[in-house]
Amino acid sequence: MQLEEYARYDAIGLRDLIRSGEVTSAEVEAAARAALEVADARVNGLALPVFEPALGRSLDPAAAFAGVPFLLKDAGPVAEGVPFCLGSRAVPGVRAAHDSDLMTRFRAAGLVSLGLTTAPEMAISFATESAKYGITRNPWDLDRGAGGSSGGAAALVAAGAVPIAHATDGAGSIRVPASACGLVGLKPSRGRTPCGPDLDEAFFGISYNFALTRTVRDAAHLLDAIEGPGVGDKYTAPPPLRPYAAELGTAVGPLRVGVTTRSWSGSAVDAEVADATMMVAGLLAGLGHRVEEASPVVDWEGVLQGLVTEVVAFVAAPLLGAPRPPDPTKLEAVTRQILHDVKDLTALDLVSAFAAHNRVSRSVGAFFTEHDLLITPTLGRLPAPHGTLNYDDPTHTVRGWLDTIFEYGPFTAVFNITGQPAISLPLAQSSTGLPIGIQLIAPYGREDTLFRAATLLEQTLPWHDRTPSTFIA
Repeated sequence: MQLEEYARYDAIGLRDLIRSGEVTSAEVEAAARAALEVADARVNGLALPVFEPALGRSLDPAAAFAGVPFLLKDAGPVAEGVPFCLGSRAVPGVRAAHDSDLMTRFRAAGLVSLGLTTAPEMAISFATESAKYGITRNPWDLDRGAGGSSGGAAALVAAGAVPIAHATDGAGSIRVPASACGLVGLKPSRGRTPCGPDLDEAFFGISYNFALTRTVRDAAHLLDAIEGPGVGDKYTAPPPLRPYAAELGTAVGPLRVGVTTRSWSGSAVDAEVADATMMVAGLLAGLGHRVEEASPVVDWEGVLQGLVTEVVAFVAAPLLGAPRPPDPTKLEAVTRQILHDVKDLTALDLVSAFAAHNRVSRSVGAFFTEHDLLITPTLGRLPAPHGTLNYDDPTHTVRGWLDTIFEYGPFTAVFNITGQPAISLPLAQSSTGLPIGIQLIAPYGREDTLFRAATLLEQTLPWHDRTPSTFIA
C-alpha cells in the first residue's frame, strides 16, 4: 500500500478496505509506520520511537476498527508497560501495571497502537512545546503551534500519518489542537467515557478522554466503540438511544441555536474567526433553523477561581506523592510555581473552588433548557507562532498562566466545567490558508444532536479536499 493511497482514507475507510480483502492489516500497518517516519521528521509529534511490536491487533475481524493504526497520548499511564512522562523531564516514565478501562476498549475495538504522542509538561498548555520534547509543529505552517495539550496527536493526524489518535481534554486540549490543525475534535459529555480503574474522576471531573479524527463518522464510530461507564464509576452519562453512527445523515431540526463570538474572558477575537463563526450560523439559519445571537451567562471569575485551585491540587498530588519527589531543576516554571502554591492550599480552598464551578454549571445549564445548540469559535485567534505561550516563563503565576492561555483560547474551558458535549469542526480557513475551527455545544448527554448537526455541516462545508502543505501524500 503506497503512502499516497494510505493517507487518503479515514479510519472507517481503512477498516473497510481490510474487511473487503483489498489490503491486509499488515500492509496498512507497514504504510502507517512509513508515514509516521516521514511525518514525525517534519512535525515532531512522537514522544517515543514507534512501538515494536504494536499494541493491539485484535483477532476479531469484525471489531469496529480492526487493523486501523492509532496513537496514544503521553498523558497516562494508559497502557500496560508503556512509559508515560506527562511531557516532563522530571517524570521518569511511569509504567502502568495494567491497561486502563479506556485502553481495554481501544484494544477491543481493534485499534493498532503504534506510538506515543507529545504533550506539554503536565498537559496544561494550549501549545505542545516542552523542554522534554521540544516544539511540535503545525503541518499547515511549521512556524506555528499545533495547539495543546494533544498537539502531537493533532499534528500527526493532520499530516496524514494516522487517521485517528487518542487525546484528552481538561480545558480544551482536544478542541484547541483540532482547530489549530484542521481536524474534528469531540469532547464527550462528562461520564461518557471511562477514566478508571486507577482514577475515580480525572482532574476533579473536568478532564475527558477521546480522540482526534479527520471525519465526523470516525468520531461517531469510535464513541460507539468505547462509550459507557467503567465498573464503579462515580457518575455516568445517560446511554444513547441508538448507535451514534446511526445519527450520521439523520435529519436534524429545526434546532434552537444560539451563537456568540464574544469571549467570556473579555479577550479579543480575531475578525476572521468571528466572521467564520457567523457564517456558519447564517448557513444554519438559511437551512431553516432558528438562530439568534445568544450566550450563556458565564461567571468568568468563578471559572478561573475554580481552575487555579484545581490545577494546583491535581497537578501537585501525583508529583508530591511519588516515591521520589521530582527534581525541581527538571521542571518547567509553571509546574515549579504549582508545587510552591500547593503548600498554602487548604481543604476549604477546594470546597470554594467546587462551589464556584457549581455556580457556573447551573447558569450554563439553564441556557440549554432553551437552546439545542450553541455555536462559538473554538479558538479566539489563528494558530499561534511558536513561543507565544511559554510555560517555562518564570514570571508566570498559576493565575497568570491561565489568563495567558485563555486569552488565546477563551471558549473551551467552560464546557469542561459544565459537562456538555462539544465538538470543533474545521469549517473555515483564514485568508492565509490556516484552519479555523468552529465549536458546537449541545445539552448534556446529547451527542446525538452534535453528530446530526456536525454531519450536516460536513456535507455543506466539506473540508476533506483541504490538506496541509506537509501532508505526506
